Amino acid sequence: MSAGTIATAAPSVTPQMAGDWPNPRAAWYAVFVLSLSLLINFLDRGILTLLVPAIKADLGLSDTQVGMIIGFAFVTFYLFLGLPIARHVDRGNRRNIISFGLLLWSGMTALCAAARGFAGLFMFRIGVGVGEACTGPATFSMLADLFPPEKLPRAIAVLNFGYTAGNGLALIIGGTVIDLLANSPDIHVPLFGSLRVWQAAFLVVGLPGLLVSLLMMTVPEPKRRHADAQMPSIREVGRFLIGNGNVYGPLIGGIGLGTILAFGVGAWGPTFYIRTFGWTPGQVGLVQGLSWLVLAPIGAMIGSGWAERMARAGRDDANLRVTIYGLLIAMPFFVLFPLMPTGWLAALMNATGLFATALVLGPENAAIQVVTPNRMRGQITAVMLFAFNIIGVGLGPVVIALFTDHLFHNEAQLGLAIFTASAILSPLAVISLALGLKPYARAVAAARQR
Repeated sequence: MSAGTIATAAPSVTPQMAGDWPNPRAAWYAVFVLSLSLLINFLDRGILTLLVPAIKADLGLSDTQVGMIIGFAFVTFYLFLGLPIARHVDRGNRRNIISFGLLLWSGMTALCAAARGFAGLFMFRIGVGVGEACTGPATFSMLADLFPPEKLPRAIAVLNFGYTAGNGLALIIGGTVIDLLANSPDIHVPLFGSLRVWQAAFLVVGLPGLLVSLLMMTVPEPKRRHADAQMPSIREVGRFLIGNGNVYGPLIGGIGLGTILAFGVGAWGPTFYIRTFGWTPGQVGLVQGLSWLVLAPIGAMIGSGWAERMARAGRDDANLRVTIYGLLIAMPFFVLFPLMPTGWLAALMNATGLFATALVLGPENAAIQVVTPNRMRGQITAVMLFAFNIIGVGLGPVVIALFTDHLFHNEAQLGLAIFTASAILSPLAVISLALGLKPYARAVAAARQR
């Protein structure tokens, strides 16, 4: 089966159907609320990275155990029920699925405050992953029914403001609060009892998501395009992916490898500055948080605009090409930042790499949606998110921790562990994506004929 098979995977689009898109105000309101849900998601993830030293000290954990809690515990659920949820996304009410996921993961984040050891915290983090597994496929499926393909990169770039703001606010607010409460006595909370600062942080971060879950219910469920198409079986989706392996294989490999590095560095970056340069959580949070709040949104909008201009100029591979360019620009900065002699030089290099990586946020996600038939979008997005989470989020924090514990045998060598991971994974991610350029361009051209 060639890439051209993508064109026959869904019914053809009539001119009336092609122009029958939702009201722009309603579409952008949906993006706003979905962005808030993403903000809550990464607020939780971002603050956890600042809590690593306190959690290690209180629970007596190794770097590898912390890596398991940050990464593998979060993605364990995807091994079992990610695809069944995605099948429901392809036929059910996506708005309700996202609202339920928000409710579940926020509640489980708050319950992390009750953890008293590795096993408890690991299990609560699995619960967080259960909730968040409900949102990814449903979010991107909704966006693809809210915006025409040529506007999708920009919509996804705006959506990712929630991603960048969540990380930035988590670092700034979390770091400041941790510094202020560092020498405070335990905090007594009804039902939870006496809590350490890191436990109280989980409770505070989990509560806003409950409100956003209610707000999500005000977003109308968009009309599905090709709603008359029969829902494909899992076997049919599998045959489609295998038949178009020259398109999806490089995407899965490149995104997965890049995510290992991104989430590995994101998870251990604050601890690197604390261990190597003696920075406080407040210093780390302010410097890295501002990078997320200021540079990442600018990079995301530049990247989406770049891809749109290339597409208007006739480049069918525009989304994938901009993704490759962004990773190439970021590569030297991410490889070299942990070798810098001062914290400020390291932060400057890291911030520049973050800006370059943000270029890919819109094009990378739009690349998948543009070539994926509507009736398979939830399930194929789930496969991509499976790679994103299992390979990237699950392994990223663990890989760097394993290098620290078992290759360098010294947690003070965290910088060398980050350098080693960056030097290996960055080139491999770019090579994988580059192998898919020509097949991807053919697939985009075929998708226009639906």
